Amino acid sequence: MNVPFSTIPSNLRTPLFYAEVDNSMANSGSQTQRTLIIGQITSSGNGVVDVPVLGQGVSDAKAKGGLGSMLALMTDAYVASDDFGEIWFLPLADADGSVAAAGTVLVEGTPSETGVISLYIAGQLISLTVTTGETATDIATALAALVNSTTDLPVTATASAATVTITAKNKGLAGNEIDLRLNYLGTSSGEAVPTGLALTLTQLTGGATNPVLDAAVANLSDEAFDFIVSPYTDTASLNSLKSLLNDKTGRWSYANQIYGHVFAALRGTLATLATAGTARNNQHETVLGFYDSPTPAWVWAADLAGTAAVALRADPGRPLQTLALSTALAPPSSSLFTLGERNTLLWDGISTFTVSSDGTVAIENLITTYQQNSYGAADDSYLQVETLFLLMYVLRAQRTLVTSKYARVKLAADGTRFAPGSAIVTPKIIKADLIAQYQELEYNGYVQDSDTFAEALIVEKNSTNPNRVDVLWPGTLINQLRIFALLAQFRL
Repeated sequence: MNVPFSTIPSNLRTPLFYAEVDNSMANSGSQTQRTLIIGQITSSGNGVVDVPVLGQGVSDAKAKGGLGSMLALMTDAYVASDDFGEIWFLPLADADGSVAAAGTVLVEGTPSETGVISLYIAGQLISLTVTTGETATDIATALAALVNSTTDLPVTATASAATVTITAKNKGLAGNEIDLRLNYLGTSSGEAVPTGLALTLTQLTGGATNPVLDAAVANLSDEAFDFIVSPYTDTASLNSLKSLLNDKTGRWSYANQIYGHVFAALRGTLATLATAGTARNNQHETVLGFYDSPTPAWVWAADLAGTAAVALRADPGRPLQTLALSTALAPPSSSLFTLGERNTLLWDGISTFTVSSDGTVAIENLITTYQQNSYGAADDSYLQVETLFLLMYVLRAQRTLVTSKYARVKLAADGTRFAPGSAIVTPKIIKADLIAQYQELEYNGYVQDSDTFAEALIVEKNSTNPNRVDVLWPGTLINQLRIFALLAQFRL
């Protein structure tokens, strides 16, 4: 037997005991699946712009991003759904020349009773007690002061006479996502404008120009991030991330093998969302569509990514349907998409959710925006998010096998006779190892049909390079039970 020592020399004469450690058969480790949260910071944040940094939780996000910043609020929502995963921040500055969104609250009348104004800003409730006979000007002044003292809000406020002007802390299109709403929970929960008082809300608009992501994305280097939370769904931003994850030159390419997936959310009507979805075609991005929620789209994206990350790290093969989000507030029932409308969105590259009777938002189906192949023909091969994460898992498992077991071996043709234990491998040996690994993956629930796999697997020496092995891996990924169709053919 020829024992394949790597460091103990064969010409030793000095006694007695020498031990060499070889870990090639012991590697069962898995890679940490990190999350990257992309978000703008305010002038009070101490984060270094465009430089990724390991996050230390919500308090750290507030320090690096500034209180009420996009980065801080996204992190808060993400951690509410995933308080265990490793999180990195990618802080962004407001773009040069960008404009902050602004809206107003007009206070009119005089309360004839003591009561509470329940104003929701970006889904966060602020409650202001007003007293009988209090003037509209005083109420507006008190409301602005309350907004400014609630430092985790993404806005600041000023009062002029009876008008409160609400301005986004971060400039750009994302500020237009900040919703103003009265009495979200309704009278049944005790929320109502005090009698004699009227408040007129003008939603935040005018926010313009998002940061350009290219420089920040370039600074990611080779750090792996499986879950990338994007606050933006504009074409330039999504295309920058698409380039990052590109199959030919990006993180999914043969040369990089870093992988990753983008999670985003988009507010709009059915027509708006369908148009946006059909304009995209990328298997490495997921866009959840919603309408009329108090919660900003960038908070939806963080909540969604955190919810998905917990489940996908545990088992990338199990469907994500029915998983409940932690932060996003549901739209009113009148603004929810119907079953038929949600099915339309799912054919247009937009992911969907459901809302239970208690207002809980749950994932219905998370899909990618990939819909057509390079010839423009309909293609559902990359439809489901789980497919991409299963591929990540399986490809990493094979890489671990090869880099651990075959890092320093000689390659011989099939049929070559050599001593047992030699540091030599043949295509047939590699094939046997791949089949054994596939059977293990099948047993653990990631792939299926190992018999067909074994028959179709091809492992052969390259015809022109004698030092290269080529493999055709015909694996079948595990499926997810999504639809249960039953014909109740009853009898009387």
